[in-house]
Amino acid sequence: MTTSRSTPFRVLIVDDEPPARARLRGALSREPDFEVVGEAEDGPGAIEQIGELVPDLVFLDIRMPGMDGFAVLRELHAETAPYVVFVTAYSDRAVEAFQVHALDYLMKPFDDARFGDMLAHVRERLGENGGEGDSSGDDDATEAAEGAEAGEEGEVRSFPARRIRVQEGQRTRFIPVDDVEYLSADGNYVVVHAGPKEYRIRTTLSAMGRKLDRRQFIRIHRSHMVNIEALREIQPWFSGDYLAILNDGTELRVSRNYRDRILRPTL
Repeated sequence: MTTSRSTPFRVLIVDDEPPARARLRGALSREPDFEVVGEAEDGPGAIEQIGELVPDLVFLDIRMPGMDGFAVLRELHAETAPYVVFVTAYSDRAVEAFQVHALDYLMKPFDDARFGDMLAHVRERLGENGGEGDSSGDDDATEAAEGAEAGEEGEVRSFPARRIRVQEGQRTRFIPVDDVEYLSADGNYVVVHAGPKEYRIRTTLSAMGRKLDRRQFIRIHRSHMVNIEALREIQPWFSGDYLAILNDGTELRVSRNYRDRILRPTL
């Protein structure tokens, strides 16, 4: 399902192999909410095109002659850099890809099913940060993606974080994600609610969501994300909104923009 946007997401394709660029261009041509606005065949060309075209998303090859994809990212300003999906025939640098917070990692050759899964993930993240969501950009106060592994048919996937790193005075603690009941946004911070304890981390809910298992943690509001294991029931509220009631009795508002997923028959 596509996002409701008046203008499509602007896409730049960067790959030194013309057939690879053509494959991506053809796949994206069937997606009305994505528009390919340019192509580049090497790192310097990518930097130039990003500056001129200001794309929302870049499909970026990792291994290119002279200047690889990671070198391209290092040349960009973090505040204005576009979102990135790495596209490569090699899986040996997958961990590094997730550590620089790529939206996804697409192995070549990819099939339509894998491409569709990747686009669904990208749509969710772009829509989250371009709509009702909070500010973009990560902070090194949160635990980075812990690694990656090759799955069936060479697909590379990230491990969701199993712990969240927090500061408690001069001490650094690692909170198991299973102990976290919900997370809430508070200005430039996220408050991690784990039983009777609360921890403040300088980051955003969007950044936290990129590190947590999306099957376990669900965004229900621009200010709240819940662990479904801590969710007891959902009740109708006012104006199409709902209330999420947690096992300890905590009540959190579920906004209309996020209610569809939590109201699915199965989670």
